[in-house]
Amino acid sequence: MKSVAYKAAWLLPAFLEGSGGHRTIFQNIQYLAEHGYRCDVYIEDCGQARNAKDLRKLAESYFGVCRCRYFLGYDVQGTYDIVVATVWYTAKIAAGLLGNVKKIYFIQDYEPLFYPAGENYLEACDSYCQGLYPVTIGRWLAQKIQQDYKVPAQFFEFCADTGVYRKTGKKQEQAVCFICQPEKKRRCARLGIAALAIVKYLKPDINIYLYGSKEQVDVWFEHKNLKLLSVEQCNRLYNKCTVGLCISASNPSRVPFEMIAAGLPVVDIYRENNLYDLPPQAVSLAHYTPQAIAQAILDILCHPAKRKEMSEAGQAYMRERTIEEGCRQFLDAVGKITDQSGTGLQHIPKLYQKEAVDAGTACQMLTKEEWEMLAQKSKDHSLLARLKRNYWLKNNKALRSIYQKLRDS
Repeated sequence: MKSVAYKAAWLLPAFLEGSGGHRTIFQNIQYLAEHGYRCDVYIEDCGQARNAKDLRKLAESYFGVCRCRYFLGYDVQGTYDIVVATVWYTAKIAAGLLGNVKKIYFIQDYEPLFYPAGENYLEACDSYCQGLYPVTIGRWLAQKIQQDYKVPAQFFEFCADTGVYRKTGKKQEQAVCFICQPEKKRRCARLGIAALAIVKYLKPDINIYLYGSKEQVDVWFEHKNLKLLSVEQCNRLYNKCTVGLCISASNPSRVPFEMIAAGLPVVDIYRENNLYDLPPQAVSLAHYTPQAIAQAILDILCHPAKRKEMSEAGQAYMRERTIEEGCRQFLDAVGKITDQSGTGLQHIPKLYQKEAVDAGTACQMLTKEEWEMLAQKSKDHSLLARLKRNYWLKNNKALRSIYQKLRDS
């Protein structure tokens, strides 16, 4: 790296408490600052703060101390060597800056998927056509941007803070934890809850923990909602549980990588977006139905040897994928952009080569009418409806037979 310090301007969306996306951004800003970059952070002005002093205080309360200056709004002042867009509506702002500035797009998700087909969807798509240099978290995003927009993209691996997320030797419960974020549609809260309802019926002794959001969710079975947790509390939860459920309908979350770093086997859904980054030895990908997801969870719960194998494989996979390594890869990508080297199209293979887990034979015996009845009953949370629903579940032979087969296998 050159001895002359680069000046970098970062364009960030408004803060969101508990946001993993903001946390990732600030980790990389801090790493660049530690390696000679002078970083200024411009935050979307939506009434969260009155001035830069308030911004710093809010940022540090949510994400910790970061070696940077804060500015309210996107009025970029002065000259910079690098500008970094971090959300689709900042890409045009970055593209419009004049002067000899390298324009980088720090991409953490395929944001068109956040919207129905319409203007916002198309504007988000257009953000990849603004002449910026994409650097993505994970392989799938880089592959998609190259494939759909013919724009060369670099990536850095999903990593985890292995100083926090690690095996502690804590005694485990028979438990499943689910990162349940109903405000983020791509995290499929209702789908996960429907799958866990099946698991809870078939194995009533299993403890179910929800976490990840302050929002209240309608759940009709026994569970604990832990809401927002610190990273240390997350690691304690992962060490206490036997299976982690994290559903991603767009780019994978960092959560499953943190789970497997802590030795927790993970279930997610089998979709193109998850096939490039999730390791098959530590993660089980299921067809995107409640029945199949429940089957994948039960397969792990009911087979201790498989659970142990997945746990050890996940820890081994993440051992070299530390936060520092991910930040180093991002710094390396920035260096290639500033030096104008190594920014061509690249071949990115899929990592996950196994078949999707599907619902077992017994689960497939359930008729369409029975599943529709269960889905309808799950929307009514009155005491009478809960009693009726429990009676229906207990008298369903197909559901009982799933557990019987798993228990005897």
